[in-house]
Amino acid sequence: MKTTYRAMQISASGKLELVERPTPVPGDNEVLIAVEVCGVCGADASDIDRADRALQPPRVPGHEVVGRIVALGPHAPSIWKRGQRVGVGRLGGHCNECSECRRGRFNLCRNQPVLGSSCDGGYADMMIAPATGLVSIPGELSSEEAAPILCAGIATFNALKKSGAEAGDTVAILGVGGLGHMALQYARNMGFRVVAVGRGEDIARDAIALGAHRYIDTNKENASEALNTLGGARAILTTIASPDAVAALIPGLAPAGRLVVLGVGEDPLPVSSGYLVGAERGVIGSITGSPFENEKALAFSVLAGVRPMIETMPLERAQEAVERMRSGDAKFRIVLTMGDRSNAHQ
Repeated sequence: MKTTYRAMQISASGKLELVERPTPVPGDNEVLIAVEVCGVCGADASDIDRADRALQPPRVPGHEVVGRIVALGPHAPSIWKRGQRVGVGRLGGHCNECSECRRGRFNLCRNQPVLGSSCDGGYADMMIAPATGLVSIPGELSSEEAAPILCAGIATFNALKKSGAEAGDTVAILGVGGLGHMALQYARNMGFRVVAVGRGEDIARDAIALGAHRYIDTNKENASEALNTLGGARAILTTIASPDAVAALIPGLAPAGRLVVLGVGEDPLPVSSGYLVGAERGVIGSITGSPFENEKALAFSVLAGVRPMIETMPLERAQEAVERMRSGDAKFRIVLTMGDRSNAHQ
């Protein structure tokens, strides 16, 4: 095993810089992962912008990590082996002690690290991870395919499961991007009548190809009225953070329908309480999932043929990848590759 590894850390200027760091040793109930790939997510941009510039060593972003275990710390569970391919998502490992963990709601653990934000992430050749955060990667998926499923995949997969919609119901997906393009595929394969809602005709063909039965262009149609001609949506998943766009779609909810919020923004979402009470509609948030749920999302992706649309870039171009993601030019996810995977079996 090499004594140093490459990492893209957040510099004092807010840019990513390539550095060499000493290879760490996993602690109690931790593993050391030789990273093969790491997806680039919209949350990475927020992590970079909000990073503590005084932190030493500087933070390494990235939370869609796939690699192989090269070392295990004391008391790491026996289900994890050296050379095994694993993933780590946004939530870096639950504590098994807080009230939420005791209820089995591990994704709501109050003490777990947030990868790339409160602890170092996967824009690097190596990464330490708590064993409770590990996800087993099925052999049918390449590392590049699996990485975005650890965030965009599990987030939309779980949101659809929480939506209350049943097979045959109408489900609308607001936003056809990194999250939305996964949601469309899952929704179609779960048996919903899928409506994609976006802005502009340039994305229409992709939306239909990804599984939408109907595409609504908000530049040309009133989206909520279009949904109501279909009887209203049993569920609306919003993958974007624009409160105005979300609020404009809410009148398209059917009675007892749910708005499931995935896109995170700082501005409040205006919702009429009378509209919610009058027909028992609801608004809920949904946050990724536990490692077990992530494995279910991966397994469903294999069974249903759901795959992210990706482009790959080498680690040293991470800054360019983040800028491309910020601009909206990525179609639909970017995955960083580490190049040298020789450490994985040593």
